[in-house]
Amino acid sequence: MIGILGIVLSLALLIVLAYRGWNVIFIAPLCAGVALLFNWQEAPLLATYSQVYMPAMGNFLAKFFPLFLLGAVFGKLMEDSGAAKAIALGIVRLIGAERAILAVVLACAILTYGGVSLFVVAFSVYPIAMQLFRSAQIPKRLIPGAIALGSFTFTMTALPGTPAIQNAIPMPFFHTTPFAAPGMGIIAGLFMLVCGQLWLSRRAALARTAGEGYGEHHDVIVEEDNRDLPNVWLALLPLASVIALNALFTYVVIPAMDTGYLAMPKFGKVSLPAVLGVWAIIAAMAIAVLLVVLLNLSRFRDVRASITEGTLGSLLPVCNTAAEVGYGAVISGLGAFIAFRETLKSVVGDPLVSVAVVVNTLAGLTGSASGGLSLTLQAMGEYYRNAALAAGIDPEVMHRVATLASGGLDALPHNGAVITLLAITRLTHKDSYKDILFCAVVFPVLSGFLVVGLNAVFGTF
Repeated sequence: MIGILGIVLSLALLIVLAYRGWNVIFIAPLCAGVALLFNWQEAPLLATYSQVYMPAMGNFLAKFFPLFLLGAVFGKLMEDSGAAKAIALGIVRLIGAERAILAVVLACAILTYGGVSLFVVAFSVYPIAMQLFRSAQIPKRLIPGAIALGSFTFTMTALPGTPAIQNAIPMPFFHTTPFAAPGMGIIAGLFMLVCGQLWLSRRAALARTAGEGYGEHHDVIVEEDNRDLPNVWLALLPLASVIALNALFTYVVIPAMDTGYLAMPKFGKVSLPAVLGVWAIIAAMAIAVLLVVLLNLSRFRDVRASITEGTLGSLLPVCNTAAEVGYGAVISGLGAFIAFRETLKSVVGDPLVSVAVVVNTLAGLTGSASGGLSLTLQAMGEYYRNAALAAGIDPEVMHRVATLASGGLDALPHNGAVITLLAITRLTHKDSYKDILFCAVVFPVLSGFLVVGLNAVFGTF
């Protein structure tokens, strides 16, 4: 009992300090140390830090650092070349300014599905959204909900092939690819998009009936960039290449390669399925980075500076997540946690339901989709894979449900992306969180359990 108390206090301290702005890289080992103090007989402090925490953190970096790096560099290049803005404006012209909410949602969705960081998307789309909403007399308070719907939800966790890290983390555990359970992912994505769009449209209609317009806001006027923007189709090419090349490397190129050397100790004695998904995303993103540079070389003020800034921008997110993985490795090795895990297995017998509940819970507690997913799979990934195989459940649907669950309760008020989005738009939780709650929490959580139900009736597809 005292061991469980230590774990609860440790996790509570991690949540409180993270919410108050303390850096996770610094506080994660300290919070793990709190749990160790209550379990001192089985887990010596310094040995656990050097032999458990740091190897787990390093292993995560070894697997996923290239994805964070390439994603951040790609996003920065898309922003600095003007390609991200060109795509957003192209979507507005296609959809029509009168459909401002849908235009903003789709602009964010296309950019994030193509591999652009949600933070870059928020900065790129917000000035356009501000102009559209003001012209259409839609309350500004709905902008964060629209950006969250397009950036934090279906393109991050549902659509097959998305290069988001949340879609990559389950692959080594379940030996799956970025295209796991594609039919289910598409249905879940459509569910989130349609429900979110209906919610925001209804909120806008109610505001119009009440006579509420855009509102009085002292918006920061963003200086217009007078450079020629790339043609929208040219700007879309690198995004399309990410998805197309991802599929090509996943299903054709890498499987055709002779990878027998992976069985050698030098390469970790792994099978191809354990690395296929990550390899495919790395190759696709690397080519996309090169492509966006070549297509927009004359539009960059300084390519080297853009790449440097993107590289530096990748370090904090990847180290934050890796620190949470190290924390999870310490906690998962404690006898008290193992006893709790066994109790959980007996209470929630279905591994598919269990992974949905546990990932949602930890993502909500940590305020991080990748953090909650990593903590869960670091602690119970092998168990979930074996339990799924024993129950006749396709690992692909385990992958998709785990990924969907990571994008559910993660967007609670203390989530870093939520706080950043509100800061960018100069709005408060009181102004806009209700719409973020429904678009980025309620509907994504329901979509995960929708897939669980679909699997029960139709199997994996």
